[in-house]
Amino acid sequence: MQLTNRINLSNVRGDLFGGVTAAVIALPMALAFGVASGAGAQAGLYGAVLVGFFASLFGGTPTLISEPTGPMTVIMTAIVASLTAANPENGMAMAFTVVMMGGLFQILLGSLGLGKYITLMPYTVVSGFMSGIGLILIVLQIAPFLGHGSVGGVLATLQKVPELISTMNPAEATLGVMTVAILWLMPSKWGRLVPPQLVALILGTVLSLFFFGDIDAIRRIGNQGEGIPTGLPSMQMPFFTLAQIRTMLVDAMILGMLGAIDALLTSTIADSLTRTHHNSNKELIGQGIGNIMSGLFGGLPGAGATMGTVVNIQTGGRTALSGLTRAIVLMVVILGAADLTETIPMAVLAGIALKVGIDIIDWSFLKRAHHVSWKGALIMYGVIALTVLVDLMVAVGVGVFVANVLTIQRLSDLQAKDVKAITDADDEILLEDEEKALLQEADGRVLLFHLSGPMIFGVSKAISREQAVVDNYDVLILDLSDVPLLGVTSSLAIENAIQEAREKGCQVFIVGATGKIKKRLEKFGILDLIPPQNLLMDRRVALREAVAFVKGDAKEQNSHPNALNLTPLEES
Repeated sequence: MQLTNRINLSNVRGDLFGGVTAAVIALPMALAFGVASGAGAQAGLYGAVLVGFFASLFGGTPTLISEPTGPMTVIMTAIVASLTAANPENGMAMAFTVVMMGGLFQILLGSLGLGKYITLMPYTVVSGFMSGIGLILIVLQIAPFLGHGSVGGVLATLQKVPELISTMNPAEATLGVMTVAILWLMPSKWGRLVPPQLVALILGTVLSLFFFGDIDAIRRIGNQGEGIPTGLPSMQMPFFTLAQIRTMLVDAMILGMLGAIDALLTSTIADSLTRTHHNSNKELIGQGIGNIMSGLFGGLPGAGATMGTVVNIQTGGRTALSGLTRAIVLMVVILGAADLTETIPMAVLAGIALKVGIDIIDWSFLKRAHHVSWKGALIMYGVIALTVLVDLMVAVGVGVFVANVLTIQRLSDLQAKDVKAITDADDEILLEDEEKALLQEADGRVLLFHLSGPMIFGVSKAISREQAVVDNYDVLILDLSDVPLLGVTSSLAIENAIQEAREKGCQVFIVGATGKIKKRLEKFGILDLIPPQNLLMDRRVALREAVAFVKGDAKEQNSHPNALNLTPLEES
């Protein structure tokens, strides 16, 4: 595997233009996410530069733009709040250490080749936790949107909403409303020329300076201790305490997993736009390296950003050069124009972040979920509630568990229909005329157990149930000819059926067990329960011998060619 991403110099113009355009969009978003996280505006910019640069250099999706995103910011906000509360002196350093640990977790996922499994998650769960994250981001912006500092987490903010409204700063609330109005109402054809986020940032700052001459009249980046130091960021050495290491590990896993999901979903979108295929494992490694470097220099965690990626592709970006260009442009801003950001009103940044939260909510699926499946809708709403009110990891874990249980139940119910116990000619399965005649001749004393399709663990009850329906039989024939997969639980159910038949003194035949099915039966010792000559490949032969057995015609049974193992038992 090539270590770095491929850079095709034949598309330099398109990559440069795509990178510059993506940088223009990234600037206001990075500032907004930095302030929203509690780590500071500079953390947002550093994260945009470092995650973007190293993920582009080492990732597996050439056109992917990586930077701090709404979901990652929400998690980082909770991490900063909890660790600074537990350790005011070193809490911020511990939060950046969590970012590094999250990056290591992503590298581990990529190195183990688990990239292709990350996004194998029910859409109801993905939609639920993304919508929940959007709601959290909206709620956390209420205080700065109305001219207040942070008042705590989601529940604390919701409890104080009446107080926040009654004591709001009219000037800052006006700026916040104006920002959202620009983002919402700006014509899309204008947005193709200049990003609405940048328009809102510049216009909001200019109007605040024009109408509020006293620079301290409203909360700004500069007068809130959020100023961005000019020059290169200083290194943040990893820091942890034994008392907090467990919490930090869990936070890192949440951060790393969410970043992996976010990045790979965006990579899939990039694939559809460019008609290419990304390398998911390599992308995870690139994202991990980017997050380690970001945490090492005090930056926010990041992931693939849908907006930046789409704009990059639409404006000509095709290789990793576009992502590198974007990071370099942002670094130039930090080195030479950081002072210009100090007059940006906090309410404007809150308005930008609030609009991001609104956009994250999966409105399309929310409108249709209850029409598609009421169970899916309940899962989605449950995940939203758990995400907002409890914890993201709990929400995803519970959602995936419930969704998978329901899916397994549906599959088991469908597969159970292919488990049939037959004692006479049955129209539900295709039997040849000779087979029908043999069943009729057996007069109900031969039980043909026909299994079809994958026998997953949910089908085991059907096997036991079908066997219990017929009590009086002398021969049990297990037909596995149409079974491509035999699970452990279903194997044990078959073993129980054979043992129960033997206890009744019944003869047992197994038909069609080849390849992996035969190996599975051998490993469980199930084939040891029957004579070798009773393992057959042809259902007709089994029925002939069964009829001979029930009629007590031992001579015919012993003289049959198949009883002498003339029917091949080996895998065909």
